[in-house]
Amino acid sequence: MNAVRVRLIVGVILVLVGGVWFGQGIGAIGGSFMTGEALWAIIGAVCVFFGAALLIGARRPGAGRR
Repeated sequence: MNAVRVRLIVGVILVLVGGVWFGQGIGAIGGSFMTGEALWAIIGAVCVFFGAALLIGARRPGAGRR
């Protein structure tokens, strides 16, 4: 498995998990101890940010070359 594929997989997972955590943190998704806790909204937003950065970096020309 090459580096670009790993970045894509990790980036997608971070964006999805971060989106759920953000939704729970702001109270849009219920049913968890995280619901309504601002800390989880912040953690989720950070995960989405880093996941998006990985996805953008993986799409860059020559990202997997070394």
